[in-house]
Parts: sequence; C-alpha cells; structure tokens
Amino acid sequence: MSLKLKIEQEIKTAMLQKNKDRLRALRAIKSMILIAETEKGAAITLNKEAEIKILSRAAKQRRDSLKVYQDQGRKDLADIERDELQVIEAFLPRQLNQDELETAVRNIITKIGATSPKDIGKVMGRASRELSGKVDGKVLSTLVKTLLME
Repeated sequence: MSLKLKIEQEIKTAMLQKNKDRLRALRAIKSMILIAETEKGAAITLNKEAEIKILSRAAKQRRDSLKVYQDQGRKDLADIERDELQVIEAFLPRQLNQDELETAVRNIITKIGATSPKDIGKVMGRASRELSGKVDGKVLSTLVKTLLME
C-alpha cells in the first residue's frame, strides 16, 4: 500500500478519534505528497524512495523547528512540533542506533575502497542511498568524515 493511501486512512481514523494533533501532522504529510506528485516532471505515483525523502524532509523540518522553539523557551510551540515529529517518524523506517550506523558506514567504506578524506563524496553518495530514511544526514556526514580521517 502506498504512503498516500496509508496517510488517507490515518486521517480518517484521526478525524473519528478527534485527535487534532495527529490530524494536523497527517495533513501536512499529505500536502507534501500532493505537492511532490504535481511538480513538473514528477511521476504520477511516487516510489518508495521518494516517499521516504518526503518524510525525512518533514521530520528534519520538525526537528529544526523544535530546536529553535526550545532555544527560545516556547514550550507550547515545541510541544506541537514534538507531537508532529512523532507522527512522521512512525511512517519512516526504524532509525539506526550509533553502533548499527557505524557498522553500516564501515562496510560501505570497505566496499568502495575509500582510504582518505578525498573519498568522502563517494562514501556519502552510497551511504545516502543505502541508509535513506534510517539516519539523519548531518549525523551520517559527521560519522563518514570521522571514519575517513582515522
């Protein structure tokens, strides 16, 4: 079942349960999906990889907003972002923990034969594809740089 259909079903459920916070997050996701589907040159239906990109982008936006609101002491707005982030993360693949991530990146470095910081681009390209939606890009980038600097 496509992400769009799952979201539509979840919207109906949230409406019936009168869960406004969940409904707001689900509608935001659906909006992002509709925008992606109607972009010029876009496929009629999104593939799994495109859906994960959309969800990852939405989760990153919520994390960034959450940090800003927490820094500014806006607990009310931070709570809204945290709630929406939890809903979005429920649709993303399980996030890798630090050990799993390090093992996966080390395997990619070995496969590619990367040995120096000059190979960061190659490793990041492959790691981004293989670990799409399972890890934040900043965390991945930092780890790749650290491992290649050793």
